[in-house]
Amino acid sequence: MIFIVVRFRVLPADADRWPAIVEDFTQATRGEPGCLWFDWSRSLEDPTEYVLVEAFRDDEAGTAHVQSAHFLAARRTLPDHLVETPRIVNVTVPGDDWSQLGEMTVPNRP
Repeated sequence: MIFIVVRFRVLPADADRWPAIVEDFTQATRGEPGCLWFDWSRSLEDPTEYVLVEAFRDDEAGTAHVQSAHFLAARRTLPDHLVETPRIVNVTVPGDDWSQLGEMTVPNRP
């Protein structure tokens, strides 16, 4: 799978509205057949920073994503709301889901 993490520094005036700003893009991406997940989180230390964790089934799915109409629209519209160019980690890893964190195994709960 292609595993991607992107850090977005949003303009302070848009930080609270960021989830609404990216809603259409988020829903359209989640609807792509090759999208495994597409999840946003907000930094606890910096309220203007959002982190996007996304995964796609394979290179074909990743290519389809960056060629989609909603991705192209996001490329045109989202930079107007950003302080700087987003930072990204993009790697290919084996598997198609999260692994368990063995160092914090939780016992079966009744």
